[in-house]
Order: sequence, then C-alpha cells, then structure tokens
Amino acid sequence: MEKPKYLTMEELFLKIDEPYRSQCWKIYLDNLELFHVVQGSTNNHQNWRGGYHDHIVEVLNIAVLLYDLLGSARPHPFSLSDTLVILFLHDIEKPWKYELRADGELYHIPSMQKKADQHAFREKKLEGYGIMLTPAQANALKYVEGEGDDYSSRHRVMNELASFCHMCDSWSARGWHGYPLAENDPWTGAKRSGG
Repeated sequence: MEKPKYLTMEELFLKIDEPYRSQCWKIYLDNLELFHVVQGSTNNHQNWRGGYHDHIVEVLNIAVLLYDLLGSARPHPFSLSDTLVILFLHDIEKPWKYELRADGELYHIPSMQKKADQHAFREKKLEGYGIMLTPAQANALKYVEGEGDDYSSRHRVMNELASFCHMCDSWSARGWHGYPLAENDPWTGAKRSGG
C-alpha cells in the first residue's frame, strides 16, 4: 500500500470550505511568526521551537488520513472541512498562553493557566476574526480535548465531530508526540517547520 502524501498547511487549507478557509487563513498569516516560535506543549508533545505549528499540521494530516479511512466503512455525519476547522482552532490560545523567558524556557502566563480562561481567550479570538461556529462545531471545539468534568453516564456530551477531533488530537499529542521528525520522517513529505 502506498503511503499517503503529507500535506502542507496551504494544501490543508484548500480542503476547508468558505467562509472558514479565509477566516482561518487570516489567523494563520497574521500570526505566522508566533506560530513558528511556540512549542506544541511545555513537555508532552511537539515540545520544540515551532512545535505548535507542527502539531497543527500533524493533527490536520491525521484527520485527512482517518476521515477517508473511517468514511470508507461508514458515512460521517460531519464534513472533512468541519474537522479541519475545529482542529486548526482547537489550540488557538496556545501561542498567547506562554511567555518565552531569557532562559529559553516557556512559562504559563498566570491569566491563562485555567482552562476556563483559555476557552474565554479562544472565544474572543474567534469573535475577533468573525468566526461563527455551528452548534455541532461549538460542541466539537469545547470537547476536542475530552469531556472532563462534563462527562455523564446518562447522556452523550461529546458529539461525533468532537469525538473524531479528539481522536486525531490525542494521537498527535500522545501517540505521535515526537513527530514530525526533524529529518527522515517515515511519512512522505512530513517535516518540522524549523521554528
């Protein structure tokens, strides 16, 4: 079986429907330098300079791969475009969540340490770029990292889109936490952004 091509951010954005493509592209271009500086996390995944950018490209590529594979068995109740929008936005607060200090370490900004503060920042960022999510997309963005304290055995909290996005993010952050490799990545075309 031939390996799928690892898509660039530009190629991935072409798979997003309007108006989201233009809105997300604007966020990306407006903050490109910042996205290439921040790590994916302080320790757990893509924790190198530019790792945030690499995590986003990685998780979007995972989504493209899994969307087609799972969709060949059963139809999805959401579009690939919906998936890519949510995964592009799912950590959008991260570049502003940390401060790079003189010792080269990232430190949490005190006002961004709580999940509620991060979610509020994310909502404000989306509003500033005119991004209006559907109820299904809003559920997915809220629960892309899991249901947390909202979990219930009496009703389903996370919708299908949220579950799919969670799966992609989890695999990037925990399964392939060190990818893409700096050199010779086994996925054709995959490479780090270089920070």
